[in-house]
Amino acid sequence: MQAVIYHRYGSPDVLELQEIPKPAPKEDEVLIRVHASSVNPYDWHFLRGAPSVLRLFLGVRKPKSPRLGADVAGIIEAVGTKVIQFTPGDFVFGTAKGSFAEYACAPASQLAAKPQEISFEQAACLPIAGITALQGLRDKGKVRTGQAILINGAAGGVGTFAVQIAKSLGAHVTGVCSTGNVELILSIGANEVIDYSHEDFARSGQKYDLVLDLVGNRPLADYLRVLRSHGTYIACGGGGPDRSSFNLLAGMLTNTVRSRFVSQKMPGLLAKIDGEDLTFLADLVRRRKVIPVVTRTYSLSETAAAIRHVESGHARGKIVIAVP
Repeated sequence: MQAVIYHRYGSPDVLELQEIPKPAPKEDEVLIRVHASSVNPYDWHFLRGAPSVLRLFLGVRKPKSPRLGADVAGIIEAVGTKVIQFTPGDFVFGTAKGSFAEYACAPASQLAAKPQEISFEQAACLPIAGITALQGLRDKGKVRTGQAILINGAAGGVGTFAVQIAKSLGAHVTGVCSTGNVELILSIGANEVIDYSHEDFARSGQKYDLVLDLVGNRPLADYLRVLRSHGTYIACGGGGPDRSSFNLLAGMLTNTVRSRFVSQKMPGLLAKIDGEDLTFLADLVRRRKVIPVVTRTYSLSETAAAIRHVESGHARGKIVIAVP
């Protein structure tokens, strides 16, 4: 089978499309014939081994696992001996290590059935970005009907899901984005949009019950200025690969600093993927409460270009890798 491989840390230029043996599932895993995957900042963090502290877990000198990719949607080809909820032929989506490939193995607990109404490409967008938005707003933010929410970075992968999920929870949503993305954010349900090139949300005079920061480009004082008393600040974002490992790590640590003026919560570097929340998200898509914003699709051989596009920090919505 063909798979995207990297044997050393670096830019997308180190990626290679190679022929490797098809993997076999462990007893609690399934083997998936991949139809689609999607790209997340998660992927370039692994590719570059940045911030450098990650290499303590990924491999100090080179990656222990040479395969890349996490989000997946496809058809089960084989199941492990302890898997009872899925059978070969089932259409599924979730996360699988090394999903930028024709086949990948995934723990059954990190998968859900793909509804017929949802395409493989749409389903592949949901796991990391969708779950991050869902768990950040519903579980960490405790969003309630009528609350005012500000989403900084509304046009990105997590942001486009966050706008729609917050609306489905009954919130009044304000998205912050660039001029070119204003119409997109309005089209997916935002009540208001702030174009950061013309207006500074920190000086708008508006107050919010919750701020979801997906960019990490502003000091905490700016968010305190717009939060209501006992408001909640949720940070999930630490910049792009142009920042040094020290600055990336510092940004992540800064997001965890607590202030006595505001309840701060952080979903964490990775979302907790489970079948129940995947099914919940799929139902939102099936009922058209949430529509994955797929702005560009690449082939497996173009994975390096896809990651480079996400690394730029200007990708709108989700970027998909389609596997014929």
